[in-house]
Amino acid sequence: MNRAALARRLRRCHLGVALWCLLGIALPAIAAPLDEPLKPLPAPPDLDPRRVELGRRLFNEPRLSQDHSRSCASCHRLDQGGADNQAKSLGIKGQLTLVNAPSVFNAALNFRQFWDARAVTLEAQIDQVVQSPIEMGNNWPNLLRTLSEDPDYRQSFAQLYPDALTAANVQDALASYERTLLSSGSRFDQYLQGNTEILSLDEKYGYQRFKDYGCIACHQGVNIGGNMLQKFGVMGDYFAARGNPTEADLGRFLITGDEQDRNVFKVPSLRNVAVTAPYFHDGSAQTLEQAVEVMFKYQLGRTPSPQDTGLIVKFLKTLTGQWQDKPL
Repeated sequence: MNRAALARRLRRCHLGVALWCLLGIALPAIAAPLDEPLKPLPAPPDLDPRRVELGRRLFNEPRLSQDHSRSCASCHRLDQGGADNQAKSLGIKGQLTLVNAPSVFNAALNFRQFWDARAVTLEAQIDQVVQSPIEMGNNWPNLLRTLSEDPDYRQSFAQLYPDALTAANVQDALASYERTLLSSGSRFDQYLQGNTEILSLDEKYGYQRFKDYGCIACHQGVNIGGNMLQKFGVMGDYFAARGNPTEADLGRFLITGDEQDRNVFKVPSLRNVAVTAPYFHDGSAQTLEQAVEVMFKYQLGRTPSPQDTGLIVKFLKTLTGQWQDKPL
């Protein structure tokens, strides 16, 4: 190749791929993100790492509870998908919670917290858990006294917050840590980012069934749920069929007193759903297959074929993300 031809060829090539062009080698394909209604998780927020670390310590601190027996990590175990694999969780004095503990992973992406959506922020959720007579049974004056007796906590809060140790700052530190608990790297997210070979054909079929049947109407957004309210039992009376109704089954009605909110709950995120059984606010479904069939019957008014149930379950298993570079 003479100098003139070489110059022409270089001009046709972007500077970053000039060598590929010179060698006559085809450029490697660059995967483009797929145009899908669901999107991958965002990157963790850029927060003060010292406040995040303080929040991590508090998350694992049993002295947050009145009897020093329960921490946030007691019900939200990071080695169990951010939940505890129990239908109801254990609070102070051997009490059981009224509803199933959802995963703490990606909770920061929910539009509200708790099944009945009563808390608008993570900070408000933390405030209510600390003071819940079943969960931690504490109060802020007592908790602040307890933490102030620990010189490490006193020093950390004094260094990181102008007003040192306050209820608002405890909530801020905990919420800062929880905002970093994003389970990125799921195979489905990699698929959305353009790696279309990472899912099997059955898993892709399962995703298509998930869309075709209308599951995506409620399990939507970046968290594949967690961004709207929905009645449990749109197409049938789930609670009559299950039996033994409880006050917790009233859902958001307990907050608003509005009859339209009876049996209404926040739609849960489906991320990491394969590792966070049992399912629903009452923990009544032990397997993904059972959960899918209940959703079809009471939310969609349909009966899926065993094949379609199996395909959707295969898709749901691709939603399991990673934490600290390890699958959940």
